[in-house]
Amino acid sequence: MAKIYGGHLVAKYMKEVEKVSIVFTISGGHIENILDGFTQYKIRAIDVRHEQAAAMMAHAWSIYKNEPGVCLVTAGPGFTNSLTGVVNAYLDNAPVVVLCGRHPLRDDLKGALQEMNQIDMIKPVTKWAATCYDIKRIPEYLSIAFRQATMGRPGPVFLELPPDILFTRTDVEKVVMPARKHHKTYVHPDESELNEAAKIINTAKQPMFIGGSGVGMSGCDAQLKSFIDKTGIPFALVNNGRGVLPDTHPLCINDGGFTGIMTGLPQADVVVLAGIRLNWVMQATKLFPNAQVVRIDIAPHEIDRNRTSEVGLAGDCGAVLQALLDRVEARDHGEWVKRLKTAYAAFMTTEREKRATPSDPIHPIRLVARIMEAFGEDAYYVADGGDTSYYGLAGFLSSHRGGVMIPAGGLLGCLGTGIPFAIAAKLAHPDKPAVVLNGDGSFGFNSMEFDTAVRHNIPIICVVNNDCAWGMIKHSQEMSIGPERCTCAELGMRNYEKMVEGLGGYGELVTQDDQIVPALKRAVASGKPACINVVTDPTVTSPATVMFYQSFAEIE
Repeated sequence: MAKIYGGHLVAKYMKEVEKVSIVFTISGGHIENILDGFTQYKIRAIDVRHEQAAAMMAHAWSIYKNEPGVCLVTAGPGFTNSLTGVVNAYLDNAPVVVLCGRHPLRDDLKGALQEMNQIDMIKPVTKWAATCYDIKRIPEYLSIAFRQATMGRPGPVFLELPPDILFTRTDVEKVVMPARKHHKTYVHPDESELNEAAKIINTAKQPMFIGGSGVGMSGCDAQLKSFIDKTGIPFALVNNGRGVLPDTHPLCINDGGFTGIMTGLPQADVVVLAGIRLNWVMQATKLFPNAQVVRIDIAPHEIDRNRTSEVGLAGDCGAVLQALLDRVEARDHGEWVKRLKTAYAAFMTTEREKRATPSDPIHPIRLVARIMEAFGEDAYYVADGGDTSYYGLAGFLSSHRGGVMIPAGGLLGCLGTGIPFAIAAKLAHPDKPAVVLNGDGSFGFNSMEFDTAVRHNIPIICVVNNDCAWGMIKHSQEMSIGPERCTCAELGMRNYEKMVEGLGGYGELVTQDDQIVPALKRAVASGKPACINVVTDPTVTSPATVMFYQSFAEIE
């Protein structure tokens, strides 16, 4: 009988059953046989420089490809290094399959190399976590992992694979390969709730629709378009829902960034929330205390979190929107849409002027406008940082699903996501530009992934919004304790572009407005992963910083 190693069995199942094409990883002794299996079964291994980035890339891949992302990490520090990325995926409900090495079972409690209780550490931040003890059951455990990652509300899962089953062999004929079964089983709202929701929507005079990651994960493009076009409700799509309908849709207010949402919600009499948490980003209920709320979420426990909904519709966003479609009336909210857009445009007058006007030093929002000038809407954009995320959200527009990602703006507020997300975007869509706008602070977390990009020929474009500081922290400290007491906020001028050049990429330093677009064009022409280090105005404070400062000031 033909024999197969356990590590090769991992690769065989993922390739032949789950159709996995890419895994994000770093080499390690405990997982060596799995890596060899990737070679055998032609799964592309993107070996990164830090396991945190591997988890973040798998997270991003799940969004850009609408399928589970996979990362493989070794035992001990490889495992602990990945935790930040796993937690970020958990809070973002991203279907990530984390495969992990382990010390040998035979050496339990003997002080083996990298021996630790990984399972208990990871359980609180995963949907499912397990250890496989039997080589013949590897495909079964992998099948469970992929199903758990995608069933119901998605999320990361963790499968620990000890070397006792990876480096031994078994008869191929004795291994059962489960068929790929990703069942879609949802709760459904009661008919009376659907009718009540439709009644509220039909009588609304100034409604708004806010869709989040649940809209993106549902794959409900057609249902959402039909619902919006019929009801005439102005909408914003945020988080991983951005791009399910294009930013150019006439009822979309994404051109106003978060300012559009913050301007519209206090005026709205009905707010439809689909697949989005009422968390700190949405200021829980502060933005719309008097509006009637219709809430759609696949997790019933989210329906009334932070705000009791007038109607809660538990279920998949696409299924619920389809059920509502025959119940809602065709409406024209043109006058309300016009007033809303006029209102947030007024708040953005100064910001829009700065977009259109060269300045010295360069204003961050002008930098975003010049990037848009260079790449347009046929690109994938990522923004990473504090103030930097605000300016990216306000200024980037894309015609693509997931075309504007602000992964640092989620529940974890996790900086360092930008470069890993851009690499995943370019791998998922190699024919489109992948551009990341990085704060100079956040650039430092995963900037060594430029080495990954160079080695694997992944030509991302990174633009550093370099204000020589942790800008959001610095300006918040200036408001709270005074500029003379700012601490741990200054970074100083650093030539990040030279670092990227040293790793084999392309780099340029930019200090003047008229240098931005030519530098970006040269970066593209180089065909290399590129860093354009743009020195920007260090005195600029974003509206997001002011908002966060005020929220903390309320604690006193």
